[in-house]
This record gives sequence, C-alpha cells and structure tokens, in this order.
Amino acid sequence: MNARALKQIFKDTDFVHCSGTPEELRVAEYLRAHCEALGAAARIEAFPVPMGEIEESHVYADGKEIPAKGFFCCGSGEIEGELYYMPAQDKVSIAGAKDKIVLMDTAGIGFFGYQDLMEAGAKGILFQYGDLHNGNHDIDERDLRAHVVGEQKRVLCAMLHVSDAVALVKNKVKRVRIVIRQREYDGESHNVIAELPGKRDEWITLSAHYDTTALSHGSYDNMTGCAGLLGVMDALRNKPLNYGLRFVFCGSEERGLLGSKAYVRDHETELNKIALNINLDMIGTIMGKFIACVSAEEKLANYIEYMGAELGFPVGAKTGVYSSDSTPFADSGVPALSFARIAGGNVAPIHCRFDRPDVLSMEQLEKDIAFIAEFTRRMANAAVCPVEREMPDSVKKQLDEYLFRKRKS
Repeated sequence: MNARALKQIFKDTDFVHCSGTPEELRVAEYLRAHCEALGAAARIEAFPVPMGEIEESHVYADGKEIPAKGFFCCGSGEIEGELYYMPAQDKVSIAGAKDKIVLMDTAGIGFFGYQDLMEAGAKGILFQYGDLHNGNHDIDERDLRAHVVGEQKRVLCAMLHVSDAVALVKNKVKRVRIVIRQREYDGESHNVIAELPGKRDEWITLSAHYDTTALSHGSYDNMTGCAGLLGVMDALRNKPLNYGLRFVFCGSEERGLLGSKAYVRDHETELNKIALNINLDMIGTIMGKFIACVSAEEKLANYIEYMGAELGFPVGAKTGVYSSDSTPFADSGVPALSFARIAGGNVAPIHCRFDRPDVLSMEQLEKDIAFIAEFTRRMANAAVCPVEREMPDSVKKQLDEYLFRKRKS
C-alpha cells in the first residue's frame, strides 16, 4: 500500500466518529469495503453499548451558570452542594468529600476512585478538560462507565473547561448546582472482522480501533492503526501462510475497550486457536519513538528488539500492559502485544481537535507498516508459533491493576 493510498484513507475518514453513532458505523462499512477490495472475506459484528442523549445540562457556581457538558449515562436530575476541590485521591482528601460536589484535577475517574468517593458520600463530581493557555475552550464529552460505577449508585457528573475550573478555586466559589436531563438507551457499536486463511486451523489476530472521542477526527488515534492493518493485509494477502490472519477493527475502544472486550466474549470458544494478538494503536507520526509493549513472555520483547536491530529499525520493547485492545486478549490468556509510535502531545496530541492528518508522515507510516508486516509474516510462517501462552506474574499483576481487580500497590 503506497503513500497515496494511505493518504486517501485519512482523507476519507477525517471526521468525528464516536462510539455508537452513525458516523462510527459509516467508518466500519468503509473498512469492510477496503478489506474486501484487498481480497479478504470481511463481515461486521454488532455489540451493545450504553448511550445517552443529553437534553439539558447546566452547572451553576454561586448562582451563575458556567459552560459545562454533562456526562452521558450518569442519570438525570438536579443536585446542589458545597464545592470541594480535591486535587489528589489520598485517604485524607477523600474523607473531606462527604455531602460535597467534588471538583477533580482530572478528566475522568477509575473504579477505585469512584468507589472511594461514593463510600465517602460525595454528591456529584466535576471534571476538567483542556489547556489553560492554548486559546480554545473546547469541552470534551464523556460517559460514566458501568465498570467504573460497579455496584455503587450513579451521581451526576459534568465536564468543565480548565479555565472555569481554575476560576472556581481562585474565586473561592462556595456552592455548585448541577442539572442534567438525558435520554439513556441501548445503542450499538460494531467490530469489523476480515480474514486471510492459512494452512493451520489456528490464526494470529491483528487488532486496531477505529472509533474517536467527541472532539477528535482520530487520524493518529487511531486511523493509523487501521491503515496499518490494511497495509499488513495488502503486504501478505498473496503470500503463503501457516497460521491464518484475522483482522479485527474494533469499535468503542475509547469507552473502555468495549469492542475488543465484546470480541473475546463473543468468540470465547475460539480463543485457544489464537496463537498471538498483534495490536496497533497510533503509528506513523512525523516524530516519536516506536515501541512494543508485550503482554507475554519476556523472550518476545527480546525477539522484537533483535529483529529491529537486524532490519535497522529502532524499536524499544518491554513487557507490560498497554492501554488498548491488546489487553482483553491478554486477560483471556492470549499472548498479546501493542505496537505504537509515541509522539509528544505537543507534536501529535490525541483526544482533541488537533488529532488530524497533518500530524502524520506517510513515509514514516510506510516504514512502520513494513516492520509490522515482516514481524507478522515471521510469526505466521513459524512451524509452531514460538510464543508461550503462559503469562508472566508481573503481567498478570498489571492486568489485575489495569482492569481494577486490584488496587495499584
């Protein structure tokens, strides 16, 4: 796949396509058509996602309304209480949240943080988004996720711009009122599945997500990964393969890896036939270092670095858990890894209006795809896939922490 064809992919998908929206489905159908044009049998698999349509959203600070966006799936209603700025989540800070509306320094919250706030008696939560100095006042849209709420009650949550959050603290605002009305419903997202057959009744699964956040066009995060899958498919489609290749373009990753979680759930009986998962999440930037995060035995990380040295392609590899669609595979016992080219947020930002095609280099993307395709070819043509299915204890620990089964030590 040449630079011109790659560039066209980013041009065709240069719009917001969030989880569960018609725009997300439009991109899914686009990717399926591309796979079919490359000669791969392809299909779309639907899975349910919770959705919310905000009808009314207000935040008042000492009676004056400030710009805000309510979290969808946090419920509807009205609450009022004393404002409590909580920059950290230590026990002393959390103890002060009782009957307060908590302002946090973050744009979201994890399972244990939410559990602690609910047990402390917080009435609602305000989050903040953006940059105090870049001049725009975008406010991101977020959801209150079921796996964060767990068995606790839902409370109203809203997002502020960081400038307004700073003003609340600076002006010593006493009371805050949050009003949210929304229609919550069961929506649908989609995974795109395509296959290149091999000699064995086993395969290597390659994954990448294609959905975006509410402000982003998702060129870097993560249409680059999807273009990478198409590039690997193009490079290997006419090659003999021992292991088959199954390509999974995941929907709704940005809402907690929902697409890959749905895939491993719906294909549970097939997981023992997956020799390896190769995930691509953000490659091909003008600047940035290429990495591999391996949720498998350390020997695989060593092999990737050796292969990079052999081919003259710099890559840093280590074991661990990457915050992307490799994680549900690894948690299901499938050896997994994520490839990424990590650029600084000042060069290639994500989850914002600046994630557009101009942060990318088609030349670098071609090089990244070539390395990933060669790695995939070697694994797919191994007499027996050399990666053991036993997960190291250190990776198991990180999986437990990432998936909120255990607190970070």
